[in-house]
Amino acid sequence: MASTRLVQYVNAPRSEVYCALLDPHAVAVWMVPLGMSSRVHRFDAHEGGAFRVSLTYDTPTGTGKTSAQTDTYHRIFLELVPNERVGSR
Repeated sequence: MASTRLVQYVNAPRSEVYCALLDPHAVAVWMVPLGMSSRVHRFDAHEGGAFRVSLTYDTPTGTGKTSAQTDTYHRIFLELVPNERVGSR
């Protein structure tokens, strides 16, 4: 099983970043790399809640991990510390 750890420094107040991590509409906008679109299938932002998101290449590339051009992943929110941490697995 592969895993990815992402560290990103954002020049914004912690409260805004925390809210953007827990808002499915914001996630659908900020987390999409260029050349891809996103779909949020499920997003229950509470400890123990789950989320499922798909990223799809705009142009067929054959490089998707879930299907020919889509990467779908799901996680469970393990820890939510307001303005400090969003932990998932």
